[in-house]
Amino acid sequence: MKFTKSVVVMAVLQLALATGAYAQSSLEAIKSAGVIKIGTEGTYAPFTFHDASGKLVGFDVEIGEAIASKLGVKAEFVEGKWDGLIAGIDAKRYDLVINQVSITPERQAKYDFSAPYITSKAVLLVKNDSTIDSFAALKDKKAAQSLSSNFGKLAQSAGAELVATEGFNQSVELVLSGRADATINDSISFLDFKKHKPDAPLKIAATQENADHAGVLLAKGQPELLDAITKALATAQADGTYLQISQKYFGADVSK
Repeated sequence: MKFTKSVVVMAVLQLALATGAYAQSSLEAIKSAGVIKIGTEGTYAPFTFHDASGKLVGFDVEIGEAIASKLGVKAEFVEGKWDGLIAGIDAKRYDLVINQVSITPERQAKYDFSAPYITSKAVLLVKNDSTIDSFAALKDKKAAQSLSSNFGKLAQSAGAELVATEGFNQSVELVLSGRADATINDSISFLDFKKHKPDAPLKIAATQENADHAGVLLAKGQPELLDAITKALATAQADGTYLQISQKYFGADVSK
């Protein structure tokens, strides 16, 4: 009996020693491997997409690469469809998700987020010669919107008549052609549009006060990794890396 107890005690001690010797925090494991794995779509321009040569590029891709660089490791991207992207964290397919994931209370209940790295607001877009100057002025006007989107609901609540579209590009086309008076859409999408079509006669007539923030998503229980990512983002802001990436894709600072 004493022998059995001794064996058990020794086994427990050996397990404890092994755990202490080999167990690593996720940050230590990442640094040890020299790679941080990042989940992203790869089909969501200008944030994460493939260029003409097939290379994965985009604003979110370069943000991920900047974070990896600040941590002293390489970024390895794992692509997946949006519907299962966040679930990939649960399955431990990657360490982070960087894919314009909005920080919401529902997501925060299950996952951790870094400090926000991009901010967007709902904006009211009209032709340059339009007299519409506020959301309230949409009453009885035609708004080109995706019917199921929050933007469509916002236009409807302002009293607009909705003209159904499949997304930002179609909405803008309807406004520019005069088939709709306005569209409510995302400020970041508008910046991307103006970057590629600076002469298009489209302007922001009004901006909603409330903003949406996106952050780097990761599994809970990794305080060292979370802190390191937030510090890496802060360093990228301070040394100009972030602004350079932001200007490249949007021609503006999209952190505010």
